[in-house]
Amino acid sequence: MPYRICKTIEIENGHMLSKHPDKCRFPHGHTRKVEVVLEAAALDTRDMVCDFKALKELMEEFLERYDHAICVNTDDPQYASLKAANGERVIAFESIDPTTEVMARTIFEHLQHQLRDRIRRSDARYPVQPEVRLTKVRLWETSNSWAEYAE
Repeated sequence: MPYRICKTIEIENGHMLSKHPDKCRFPHGHTRKVEVVLEAAALDTRDMVCDFKALKELMEEFLERYDHAICVNTDDPQYASLKAANGERVIAFESIDPTTEVMARTIFEHLQHQLRDRIRRSDARYPVQPEVRLTKVRLWETSNSWAEYAE
């Protein structure tokens, strides 16, 4: 696939890793950068892989729920009290630690679904051609550490 585009969004996000042997088992936060890469063999009628506006629309709403939220393993003993105290700002990860790797996969799977829905919509202001494929999601945890998920 010769053409690729990438859209990046930054969010402030926390997590706690109950399986971690050190400080990461406690609540802590990161300024995360989410990079999403799409590709296509040919450009659309507007000479684009797809409009960056379409990609932003596909990402923004889902990532908004992660911004200023904390991701927690539902098996963590603190999960219930955190959820009771903070409601929707606590994002449950069912019996799995919300590592950066796991979060990258979660974002990838959601965006892949959103992309398929957008491709099917003929009424979209920013349409996406059927040949467009989600290549990868790279999630930065710090300025020098990231995890990536791709199929």
